[in-house]
Amino acid sequence: MMENSENKEKHFKVPNKHLSKLHEDFLYHIGFSSKDDLPKLFGDVKFVCMGGSAKRMFVFAKFMQEQLIGIVDCKDEPKDICSTDRYSMYKVGPVLAVNHGIGMPSLSILLHEVMKLLHYAKCSDVVMVRIGTSGGIGVKPGTVVVTETAVNEMFEPKYHLAVLGKIKSRNTPLCKDMLETLLSCKQETDSFDVVKGKTLSTSDFYENQGRLDGALCDYTEEDKMEYLREAEKHGVKNIEMESTCFAAMCDTVGIPAAIVCVALLNRLEGDQVSTPPSELKQMEMHPQQIVSRYIKQKLSK
Repeated sequence: MMENSENKEKHFKVPNKHLSKLHEDFLYHIGFSSKDDLPKLFGDVKFVCMGGSAKRMFVFAKFMQEQLIGIVDCKDEPKDICSTDRYSMYKVGPVLAVNHGIGMPSLSILLHEVMKLLHYAKCSDVVMVRIGTSGGIGVKPGTVVVTETAVNEMFEPKYHLAVLGKIKSRNTPLCKDMLETLLSCKQETDSFDVVKGKTLSTSDFYENQGRLDGALCDYTEEDKMEYLREAEKHGVKNIEMESTCFAAMCDTVGIPAAIVCVALLNRLEGDQVSTPPSELKQMEMHPQQIVSRYIKQKLSK
């Protein structure tokens, strides 16, 4: 009885006390309800892996299925289990793969509902990993960056959110143990580098990242290069559009988290991603390989 009690205490719970007042909680954007048998459907989930593209997360789910054969029961081809067209979600044994769209607003919606799903499913010992693409700062294309610290456009380890007309600032720490383990998953035979560093999280792909090729641009190339070099001085290795929100929300609810992204280009050398599609697909597999090794290592213990 004591063992069951201890296990029950380890179940993940979101901190929103208002949820207990709901007769039924509709997870509208992913197509589930608290009335569904979520413990049966998702109670064994240990790894939530997410990325922007729905297609890329299907590729990851297929890749994990191949990697986990003989380790867990996952013979069937992954199928999208979301009943809406907002997001796509795939379950491969204890791995949940889901896309979050582009940018922090889309990501935050997905995180709220996936975290509540984990809560209602009574999951335990769950970790989250964002697998993405990014623009590198001083690293060659194809390099995998494991985020040490997520920072905003002012290079602060903070996520700012307007709530009821007031700005809330949340810290953006990530799990150091996951960071070190992920870095150790690099193999000598890999054709790509794996580095750690700060990740700059922005609210836009063009102006917010200092690009010169958007529809709007009222700064000079010198202004752009000054900002990017300043980012490099602060230890920034890559730029994307989700990391501060992801890190802050995971920290707030107490889920260990990591961010693993491939750099598709070096922003110190240009703005446009001109790499051929076939090479881009290969690059997109780099972080997936690192994360798959991490998951297999954890499941083997």
